[in-house]
Amino acid sequence: MPRDTAIQTVILCGGRGTRLREYTETIPKVLVEVGGRPILWHIMKSFAHFGYGDFVLALGYLADRVKQYFLDYHGWRGRDLRLQLGSQQPPEILGADGDNWAITFADTGPETNTGGRIKRLQPYIDGDVFFATYGDGVADLDLGRLLAFHRAHGRIATVTAVQPSLAFGVLNVNAEGHVTRFSEKPPLDAWINGGFFVFDRRVFDYLEDDSVLELEPLERLAAGGELMAYKHDGFWACMDTYKDTERLNELWRKGEAAWKVWR
Repeated sequence: MPRDTAIQTVILCGGRGTRLREYTETIPKVLVEVGGRPILWHIMKSFAHFGYGDFVLALGYLADRVKQYFLDYHGWRGRDLRLQLGSQQPPEILGADGDNWAITFADTGPETNTGGRIKRLQPYIDGDVFFATYGDGVADLDLGRLLAFHRAHGRIATVTAVQPSLAFGVLNVNAEGHVTRFSEKPPLDAWINGGFFVFDRRVFDYLEDDSVLELEPLERLAAGGELMAYKHDGFWACMDTYKDTERLNELWRKGEAAWKVWR
């Protein structure tokens, strides 16, 4: 699909990924591979499939490794990697698979919290709205519909809500101790933050340099009626642990990677 240059996508790439120490002692979490490619590549492929190929990568921990990945794999078409905030217009990347992406690399600090990373990108967001997502989640989410939902309701923020399966079996037990029902890893009976956001640029008024996005900023937006939820009942997964990584790789090997919407 053609790129919609009016909509930028912020991807939070700066965390240390402490629950994935098997990998993240030497590489940032976003470069942990699924099917031989970094999880970051999978996320970017998904957005680009829907026409959103203008990326702002909020880097932190081992930032140079992310830059080096694109230099080595994609065949850099710019002159150099001088891509600190404000240094130049983002170069165009033409990947080995025909990916045509614009990428801005922004070093937002190794210890900066999620909201602070987005706040530091404010001068480099051009449009009235932008996507934002974490660098470890994949879904078969229709991003065009998510954007349309956001534009229709007119509030400042939209969060994608999901219902993942529980990690354990659930028992219904009566007063006598009899198990009346057993469900192996049923869907959670609640909606959680799925990590795919659309923000109006007014969101920057809710962010400080040290903000944790998921705490005070989203709490204030919700309290003020400025946060809406887009309910996604399809596939969603977060690569938070080694076990999660193994599961995603197994799905890829079996040809069951539901998030591969670009095929």
